[in-house]
Amino acid sequence: MTEKKKPDLQLQSMIDSHSNPFVLVDEEFNIVAANKAYCDSYSTTDDKIVGRKCHAVSHHFDNPCFMNNEDCPLSTALKTNKVYEVLHIHFDQHNQPEHVRIKGHPIIGADGKRYVGEEVIRLAKASELDCEEQNLIGKSPAFRECIEGVTRAAESDVNVLLTGESGVGKSLAAQYIHNRSPRKGRSFTTVDCSTINESIFESELFGHERGAFAGCVGRRRGLMDEADGGTLFLDEVGDLPLTVQGRLLNAIETGKYRRVGGREFLTSHVRLIASTHNDLPAMIAANTFRSDFYYRLAGISHRIPALRERHEDIPALADALLVRMRDPKAYRCHIDEDARTRLVEHDYPGNIRELKNILQRAVSLSTDGHIKAEHIKFDGTATAGKPATRKQGQSIKQMEAERISELLVQHQGHRRLVADELGISERTLYRKLEKYDLTEMGKTD
Repeated sequence: MTEKKKPDLQLQSMIDSHSNPFVLVDEEFNIVAANKAYCDSYSTTDDKIVGRKCHAVSHHFDNPCFMNNEDCPLSTALKTNKVYEVLHIHFDQHNQPEHVRIKGHPIIGADGKRYVGEEVIRLAKASELDCEEQNLIGKSPAFRECIEGVTRAAESDVNVLLTGESGVGKSLAAQYIHNRSPRKGRSFTTVDCSTINESIFESELFGHERGAFAGCVGRRRGLMDEADGGTLFLDEVGDLPLTVQGRLLNAIETGKYRRVGGREFLTSHVRLIASTHNDLPAMIAANTFRSDFYYRLAGISHRIPALRERHEDIPALADALLVRMRDPKAYRCHIDEDARTRLVEHDYPGNIRELKNILQRAVSLSTDGHIKAEHIKFDGTATAGKPATRKQGQSIKQMEAERISELLVQHQGHRRLVADELGISERTLYRKLEKYDLTEMGKTD
């Protein structure tokens, strides 16, 4: 271990002035100082880390970050002589991974020696990415950027719009934002905009009074009432009818609404988080989505990346999904290397939902607890197929339309089976069939 040598008082004073955790590292990757914020945040003292290699403390690596395919803030800051920022996964004092942003500041000491001051901005612990259904898991650059974005969104009380393809985990991101926000501990109320029938949507959202419509025998609280003080999550908001958009917009802007059949104004103070896989600006241009409603929702807009944009996360995701499956047999299953390779090569038009379906099928096919390559079936076929890849010049919409067409043929037009295969509701499927002019496809006389 390198001999511990205190930095000069000027440098020590400089790092102590930072409110975030901050360490000073020399050109040989040795930690030469740490500020009080670092020691307090990681429950340590400077004499326990000074003299150790920065990559050993933060990453548990034997070698510097750049030798482990990581973006190294120290080497880049020294090379460019400019502040350099990276998103990393570090280990905390409990040996648990956490997402952090590192700012590497090039510094020259009084003796002319070069250092890098690494400011640590803590974003999220692995345990905080755990939701009821599954974890937000990954270490790819796209995933790290996503976590930073939703973490920043959680810090404010502004409405959030989450965009991304079906099955990427928008609902998990919404729950994560709520759990990190000042509204944590209050209601997180989900409205599935793709499944609630338009005729009863207002009743579900705002509630109703006794006698408001035929068969109504009593007063009912709406979801706006239940979410008061908490978060109202509008899942697949692009499926909301225009008439409902207008009334909901008014309730959001004024904080007031009336139950169906009621005269009394009620108040509800909610934070809105909405998600959609639709292109809302295109819907606005087609007059199928209100522009004023869109701008009210998109105070902060953040895109959740598709699974094909973060292939390196697939092995860890697969392992976590196996543990979460209800089938007790899944707990004993192990994914062989040839199967892992096959999983990573697939493009997943259905994203994480599709990965989960593939694993469920593989578990049912495995007889000895080992998931092998032959157990990995794509497109629900009995024989292994080639990974689904986008053709040159083909848009995401064209690829989705082609995928739906293939499933309609495969399931002989059975809409429910196709919807299940895609991991969407039947109502959403019918909307897609109309969108892609596929309503008659697969039907038999």
